[in-house]
Amino acid sequence: MNAPAARHDTRAWKLQVWVSFGLAVALCATGLAYLPGQDLDRAFMVMGYVFCLSTAFGLSKFVRDNEGRSNDTPMWKLVVWGGFALAMGLTAWGLYRMDINPTYKAFLGVSWLFLISSVFTLAKTLRDAHEAQLADRGQSFE
Repeated sequence: MNAPAARHDTRAWKLQVWVSFGLAVALCATGLAYLPGQDLDRAFMVMGYVFCLSTAFGLSKFVRDNEGRSNDTPMWKLVVWGGFALAMGLTAWGLYRMDINPTYKAFLGVSWLFLISSVFTLAKTLRDAHEAQLADRGQSFE
């Protein structure tokens, strides 16, 4: 009996995922580069966006690794989910408290959420490609 063929994403999908991620990064970088106000505010927001970006990648890996059955300890689950919640919460709080034009806040907020959304899509696409490559070689990804 033959094993089912690995599912591969189309080039169009991969292009769309990478373009979305690149666009989200560019929009966030532009918004943060021209952020009015104090240097400390800009530094806080850059750190917040980078913290959110890294915890979103970590969370997506954690969720995917634990699909079907739990592979990690409850403490690691707390660290991953807590880190993501903390990153998102502190960044949202910092953005809300900044004394800048509401239109600018909206731009930063929407570009930030676009970045987080595109991170999850990119992480899933990369993981799917990795699993398909392993399946093509006859290896298990479990």
